[in-house]
Amino acid sequence: MTSFKTLDSADVKGKRVLIRVDLNVPMKDGMVSDDTRIRAILPTVKEISSKGGKAILLAHFGRPKGERVADMSLAPVVPVLQTLLGREVGFANDCIGNDAASAIARMSNGDVLLLENTRFHKGEEKNDPIFVSALAELGDIYVNDAFSAAHRAHASTEGLAHHLPSFAGRSMQAELEALGKALTAPRRPVIAVIGGAKVSTKIELLENLVTKVDALVIGGGMANTFLNAEGYSVGKSLCEHELADTARRIMSKAQDANCAIILPVDAVVAWRFEANAPSQAFAVDSIPADGMMLDIGPHSIERVRAAIDDAATLVWNGPLGAFEIPPFDRGTFAAAQHAAARTRDGHLLSVAGGGDTVAALNAAGVAGDFSYISTAGGAFLEWLEGKHLPGVEVLRRA
Repeated sequence: MTSFKTLDSADVKGKRVLIRVDLNVPMKDGMVSDDTRIRAILPTVKEISSKGGKAILLAHFGRPKGERVADMSLAPVVPVLQTLLGREVGFANDCIGNDAASAIARMSNGDVLLLENTRFHKGEEKNDPIFVSALAELGDIYVNDAFSAAHRAHASTEGLAHHLPSFAGRSMQAELEALGKALTAPRRPVIAVIGGAKVSTKIELLENLVTKVDALVIGGGMANTFLNAEGYSVGKSLCEHELADTARRIMSKAQDANCAIILPVDAVVAWRFEANAPSQAFAVDSIPADGMMLDIGPHSIERVRAAIDDAATLVWNGPLGAFEIPPFDRGTFAAAQHAAARTRDGHLLSVAGGGDTVAALNAAGVAGDFSYISTAGGAFLEWLEGKHLPGVEVLRRA
């Protein structure tokens, strides 16, 4: 049972539907270089259009800081959107005022219109009531389909929901349902695999997860900080020595919450940080003083596989080693492929997110096998940290 309204209960026919989407896509030489985020909004836009709604798209691009910046215009997105939708898409040179209003007035039922970058106005990021009202005048219904922007209380992500009947789009709905199954009301046991370079960027994440999951696998450079806190020498490995007390506090909190922390028992060590550098596996109590731990070792891989075998639900954020350069991709790939196989066989619900994570799962060839992959980045991390996301909370109230 969802606590927010979806398109199932929205009557959009003949209505002006303001749809907040994420079109903050990578560009190269003025053209879209990755259309992943555009593809994610297609189900919502197509459904509203096919039901006779006037689909009016609101989005930001880059950080123009309230100024009109030519190379941060959303205009280059239009041809890609037209190709993927298979229909004409209009474009207005502003997201409020006469340009927007007249473009909307010319729309027929089922038409699609993209409005210019909302962040060309200072009122967007300030969630300014006057700017919110100017946006609200353009629509009859508000649909938020941009989970990736839901951690921001901006005019188009939060403010509008106070003025218009509000609904979650299909992409937002899928994200919230997947995340709910992963941590809010999961099948147990729940395991989290958390990797990446630094503990300092994930302290709140770790502190929240140890109270929610049954086992926590820590890998990547983060694991070195925890091993150092336990008294192991980590050689020249990436390590935040100053966070030893923080690591010990998190381990103590995990113990109190009955959450098992799984650290590497061995590591692949190299003496140069480059692809195919000579490397060797060492137990964590015998890491060479001049070596760098760049991946989990074979015994640690088996421990991670066993932990995944014991789980019914998996949450994954961050690689277990320097996966960008072989052979230090083995640990991440082996764990990812095992999780994918368990998911395919119906034994595991697997949810992953974060930029490096998505890249690692794509590189391992298993992204399509996970139950759900979030491309939301910051919003996904804040959700894992247990924070309330303004763009989601306002939908619940609506």
